[in-house]
Amino acid sequence: MKIKYACPYWGSDRFTPQIFIDTIINAGYNGAEVFLQPNDTFCTDFMQALQQTIAAHPDFIFIALQLTFPQNEPVDAYITKMENNFLQLAALEPDFINSHTGKDYYSFDDNCRVIEAAMNIGVKTGVRILHETHRGRFSFHAASLLPYLKKFPEMELVADFSHFCTVSESMLEDQEEILEQIIPHVAHVHARVGFEQGPQVNDPAAPEWKSHTDRFISWWKKIAAYKKAAGAELLTFSPEFGPVPYMPVQPFTQQPLSNQWDNNLFMLQTLKKEMEMLG
Repeated sequence: MKIKYACPYWGSDRFTPQIFIDTIINAGYNGAEVFLQPNDTFCTDFMQALQQTIAAHPDFIFIALQLTFPQNEPVDAYITKMENNFLQLAALEPDFINSHTGKDYYSFDDNCRVIEAAMNIGVKTGVRILHETHRGRFSFHAASLLPYLKKFPEMELVADFSHFCTVSESMLEDQEEILEQIIPHVAHVHARVGFEQGPQVNDPAAPEWKSHTDRFISWWKKIAAYKKAAGAELLTFSPEFGPVPYMPVQPFTQQPLSNQWDNNLFMLQTLKKEMEMLG
């Protein structure tokens, strides 16, 4: 099984698309994960840089992010907006779409309508649509995700377990059996270390967070081992420590407590080492 590592553009808006892509390739990444709004200048520039990159690096992967910004809207309006997003992103021909899908306060039936609409778009366009485990979405909590997986056994997930930890205010010590049911659906991983009170520790290399980092690594290794045993050809990771305000800051000065780029590079290097040990 091949493993590839994508770098999120999130927090890198100081870079032009071409400089960003060149920088992450030099750092050892194999792709990019990016939120694009088609028809704007950034999207045009990014796609041009991507085409040039793929010409030189054919194995470079492109992951598109789909999300809708919070609004008080009925489910029908949400579905229409989401479907339009999917169609626009699918036209860009990403390797797959990572979707922030549904809402935590929608009913089970309404979220099922949302998921069905997403799956129909996936079939129509031929582009894989994965659903991220994320606060505020249908997938905000590990246990409440299970009924959706039972109804949609073909569903593929982006595993960001930091959100589960935050919602449950725990390191999921009492939910291992639940995670075992979720892991078979995972096709992409957001490699960020969270903790009981938040989705991001201030520095994953700090010794005070070693037990948390080790626990996340153990989950990611379980995902990789499962995928390999199941005969998967590819598993992808995105180290995804975010910028301010995701990044904890000093009071008054608002200076970040650590460096986002360094945190993600540490996670990239750690993941490569751990995954190589799996063989």
